[in-house]
Amino acid sequence: MPRGGKRPNSGPAKGAIYKPTRDKAIAREALRAIVDRHMEAMTEAQIKHAQGIKFLVKRSVRGGKFEKVAADDLETALKLQDEGEIILEVWDKDPSVQAYTDLMNRHIDKPKEQEQEHKIDGTLTITIQKPW
Repeated sequence: MPRGGKRPNSGPAKGAIYKPTRDKAIAREALRAIVDRHMEAMTEAQIKHAQGIKFLVKRSVRGGKFEKVAADDLETALKLQDEGEIILEVWDKDPSVQAYTDLMNRHIDKPKEQEQEHKIDGTLTITIQKPW
C-alpha cells in the first residue's frame, strides 16, 4: 500500500452542498421573497428620489427647532399652526443624480466601460530622447 497522497473515495461526494451554503441559499430566497413583495413601492420611492422629494417641516415659534412632520401627525400640526405655536413649511430635496443613474443602469443595462487607450502588458520600455 502506498504511503501518503490522495486516498480514493475520500472527501465529500461530488456535488455535495455543505450546511452553511445551504443556509445562505435559504436566507437568499427568503430575502428575495420579501423584496419581491415590496418591489413596486421601492421602485416608486426611487423614482421620486430621482425627481426630487418634498416634505413638510414644522418649526417651533419659541425654540425655532425644525422637525419633519410625519403623515400621522399632520392634523396635530395643522391645529398647532392655527394656534400660532408652530410654523409649517414645505421643503424640497434636490433630485438625486445617483438615484437616476441607478434606475437607468437597471432599466437599460449598465454602459460598457470604455477601453483604455494604453494597453498594459507588464513590460517596461524606456526611451531616452536627446535634447539636440
